[in-house]
Amino acid sequence: MTDLHIPTDRLAPPDFRQPTLYLNRELSWLEFNRRVLHEAVDRRTPLLERVKFLGIFASNLDEFFQVRVAGLKRQVAVGYTERTADGMTAEEQLRQIAAAVRELQRVQYETLQDDVLPALEQRGVRIALGTQDLGREERAHLDRYFETNVFPVLTPLAVDPGHPFPYISNLSLSLAVVLRGADGEERFARVKVPKILPRWVPLLAPNSFVPLEEVIGANLEALFPGIEILGWHTFRITRNTDLQIDADEDSEDLLSLIQEEVRNRRFAEVVRLEVSASMPTALRQLLLAEFSDEQEAPARPLTPDDLYAVNGLQDTADLLTLSALDLPELKDPPFYPATSPRLLNRNIFDAIREGDILVHHPYDSFSTSVERFMQTAADDPDVLAIKLTLYRTGGDAALARILAHAAERGKQVAVLIELQARFDEESNIIWAQRLEDVGVHVSYGVPGLKTHAKVCLVVRREGDTIRRYVHVGTGNYNPKTARGYTDFGLFTVNADLGADLTDLFNVLTGFAQPAGYRRLLVAPRFMREAFLQMIRREIQHVRAGGTGRILAKMNALVDPDLIAALYEASEAGVQIDLIVRGVCCLRPGLAGISENIRVISIVGRFLEHSRAFYFLNGGKEEVYIGSADWMPRNFERRIEAVAPILDPAHRTALRGLLELMWDDNRQGWELRSDGSYVQRQPPAPELERATQRILIEHSKAAMVAPLA
Repeated sequence: MTDLHIPTDRLAPPDFRQPTLYLNRELSWLEFNRRVLHEAVDRRTPLLERVKFLGIFASNLDEFFQVRVAGLKRQVAVGYTERTADGMTAEEQLRQIAAAVRELQRVQYETLQDDVLPALEQRGVRIALGTQDLGREERAHLDRYFETNVFPVLTPLAVDPGHPFPYISNLSLSLAVVLRGADGEERFARVKVPKILPRWVPLLAPNSFVPLEEVIGANLEALFPGIEILGWHTFRITRNTDLQIDADEDSEDLLSLIQEEVRNRRFAEVVRLEVSASMPTALRQLLLAEFSDEQEAPARPLTPDDLYAVNGLQDTADLLTLSALDLPELKDPPFYPATSPRLLNRNIFDAIREGDILVHHPYDSFSTSVERFMQTAADDPDVLAIKLTLYRTGGDAALARILAHAAERGKQVAVLIELQARFDEESNIIWAQRLEDVGVHVSYGVPGLKTHAKVCLVVRREGDTIRRYVHVGTGNYNPKTARGYTDFGLFTVNADLGADLTDLFNVLTGFAQPAGYRRLLVAPRFMREAFLQMIRREIQHVRAGGTGRILAKMNALVDPDLIAALYEASEAGVQIDLIVRGVCCLRPGLAGISENIRVISIVGRFLEHSRAFYFLNGGKEEVYIGSADWMPRNFERRIEAVAPILDPAHRTALRGLLELMWDDNRQGWELRSDGSYVQRQPPAPELERATQRILIEHSKAAMVAPLA
């Protein structure tokens, strides 16, 4: 971490923009993934949940290289020299990232091989990392499995003057096979481990498996008959997968443009090469040279710094499959979300008209709130129109089917589908085309901006009145993530919010540019300044002799303007407590700068995804929920929506939830000023207070009937 040089001259106002006051975004993200990895290291975590967190850690790291590292390498390649808020160049960041990743991977593989796998074997789950120690019957079983299920799928690709180096797909696992021909020369061949086949090949004993690449490696003679096999080693590459879409007002067909970009990124530059630690130096150099040769300008050749030697199992993201084994005793206890009593056995529109409804997923059921809201709107003959933003449709796309049903029933259905939702582009394209086919008005948003807002508007005729029902959330309209992510949602018939959403959808589907909004905070034009004004207002309350208090929860805090304002508020005496799950570029606890700021991160069974912002406001409390983190991209390059919580009881409830999370002494991690995190440990005899466990228990107590 960067050394701190805090100004000591208190006569001059502090410079809240000096680089030493900011943590690096990329290194802060790696600290977040370290906290994810700790859930696998921590023996208090159930065993298969530890396996799950090892898989999540690896999957997170894959995405980090595909997007963040790829972006930094592109900056270096084009000669971009601007420094980040913390004063680092792209090259400096890449060097520190490489060192941090190698240390994290050391912990990852030690945890897997020296702790988790032996513990699994003691509980009857065996993952054999090779075939050499298997018995005769098991090896014969694998030989039969190979001949029947694997051999017909494989295509060995030789590399010699008549066979050029083959195309290697992103994140695919391969075997580099070293051969010796009849002429005595050593040759190289590549065998891809097919993704279409199960990674974990079952052995004869229950819950016993061997990785597919080991089965292939043990049967290479079938692929290269009559050729001497000198050895084989696994390797894997990571490519840049970030879409490069220009903010081109003249682009008439964004759908076609993104389809083309999705196809093109299959051949994007390589940013990481992973090899088995046993791979000889000469073979490593061959791979580096071959992948460097395929790089096109402005990408640079790969260097040894881009190579990561893996001492054990590669592509550990596939551990997520194993974590799904049906062994309840090795997992977290089953959990079923509850249904709000106000939504039981009654029309959801009647319930919303009686007063706003606040939900907290996954503790409150997504299916009996959001999905039911949408399904009822689709079926209700009095509903005239449904408007919705879809950021991630997901694999099952239940809501997309509901919208198609509504359109088929003759309702006006308008959907904004964000085609640039990272890693969901292809799924979103498919559903966009299906929805258009059934008469849904599909829009792809405003050129140059991602639509990240989570909003829904239902227009309903009620006698002589047209009423607008609103849902504003912090998470995607996706049933799958709603079971594993924590998110807030608000249902309301507030007229101002209904009018604001009407204006926002006109922006998304047409050419509207409203001068402002009544209640909603909308990015990119208005949100940053609104939050800055609320922070300044807390400063004014303190300077007037009152109390200032900010309590906020978000996924990331990066924006330098907001951080500088928080520093100013801290210096003025405002008490600021921040719950930031992932990246946090603010340094808390600096004397004279941020001594009134505390930051924690909560990592647990559910991904903390909810965003809420509380301001004391001299006793006239204000609370907001919505889709935006405090990052430049959210304020400048995305369409976001954050709504006020107007019901006093709901404001109190949300403040209570934030305070409960702040007091977490089991899953909470405190950020120190040097950028490191320390997990809270309850001192004896204090009991553990784990937020997610407490909320699960509250949900169970409130539950009337279990819901799948």
